[in-house]
Amino acid sequence: MTAGKISEHGSSVSGLTIGIFILGDEILSGKREDRHFAKVREILSSRGLGLSWVQYLGDDRERCVLAFKQSLASGDLVFSFGGIGSTPDDHTRQAVAQALNRPLVLHPGAEPLIRQRSEEMGQPCTPERLRMGEFPAGAEIIANPYNRIPGFSVHRHYFLPGFPVMAWPMMESVLDQYYSAYFSETCEIDQSLLVVGIFEATVTPLLERLDKAYPDLRIYSLPAAPIPGDSGPRRLLELGVKARLVGGNGQGEERLASAYEELKQGVIALGGSVSKESLARR
Repeated sequence: MTAGKISEHGSSVSGLTIGIFILGDEILSGKREDRHFAKVREILSSRGLGLSWVQYLGDDRERCVLAFKQSLASGDLVFSFGGIGSTPDDHTRQAVAQALNRPLVLHPGAEPLIRQRSEEMGQPCTPERLRMGEFPAGAEIIANPYNRIPGFSVHRHYFLPGFPVMAWPMMESVLDQYYSAYFSETCEIDQSLLVVGIFEATVTPLLERLDKAYPDLRIYSLPAAPIPGDSGPRRLLELGVKARLVGGNGQGEERLASAYEELKQGVIALGGSVSKESLARR
């Protein structure tokens, strides 16, 4: 998407007004501590974006309907966290449908994902599970890399699970895919992987080769702290590629992606095991 293009995910205005909803009685009662607000600010700040408003909502469907009606009419970019499950205290999907005056329908793209997840867990795909794929008619699904159960989007509103391990990567993916034109003109992209079972000396020749092949990028290696809960010592390295980009430098991003893929495949060829991958924009 380029600036000025109007679409489901973009707008013709030059900037973005960004807000978030955080849902759940457990947040308001103090049974659960909200972690979304601080993390959302961090995610946005790393992309040169800012948060304009935040609203906390309990599990009250009518109040959610009123809030969503106002928000959906605003043209704001909005992320909503929580309430998209299938239990009686989850109201987000129904409230959004009511706010839009649309029916809830089983999304054809969500159904096979839910069935696949059920099969992976060795559990039947019940009607209750399939409810998690019922979204307002016309909505798009948001991929969930953690457990496949998708979120959904409509009118630049992105409805995500309440679990941070799912919601935060999904939010970052939405921003990077649809709203990069609004990021600050100069940014640093850092793509890295956590490697297990390989010594730094073993990977040094690979890093040196990449450093020569990509002089415009920064190739780095950092010893990593042991993973909490691991039994016994393990060799851990954080390896990555950084790029400082000015403006919409698509070629720079392509070079970073190419260097990162060479780094990853080179590490695997040397016997290392990739345990985690990260992508950050600052």
